[in-house]
Amino acid sequence: MRKALLATLLIVAMAAGPAQLLAQNTNKAVVPKKSTAAEPAVKKSRAIPFSGNLKAVDKTAKTITVDKRTFQITSETKILKADKPASLENGVAGEYVTGSYTKSDDGKLLAHSIYFGGKTKAKGAEKKQ
Repeated sequence: MRKALLATLLIVAMAAGPAQLLAQNTNKAVVPKKSTAAEPAVKKSRAIPFSGNLKAVDKTAKTITVDKRTFQITSETKILKADKPASLENGVAGEYVTGSYTKSDDGKLLAHSIYFGGKTKAKGAEKKQ
């Protein structure tokens, strides 16, 4: 009687085994990428263009104010004047400025590129004359 019971249990276990294997999920769980503390909190988005008159340049805080917006200058900010590399010292209050920026998670406007004197104003001024 024991042998018949053991044989029956063994047959049931062997028959149920492949059905359980087919039902197993083979997909791996998605593990989010860990960010390091050294990475800036910048959203991965396209740069937003801006233009206007330069109101102020703060060399110690590394910011520029164009009209009513203040842009933070980073080590990756591309600064040009007359299509040549420039620095914050080349910015003059009242000068026309164009460029692009991105928004950080904390709401700061991070300058991506700055063109003192404007990148397209010279072309527009030539057309008017």
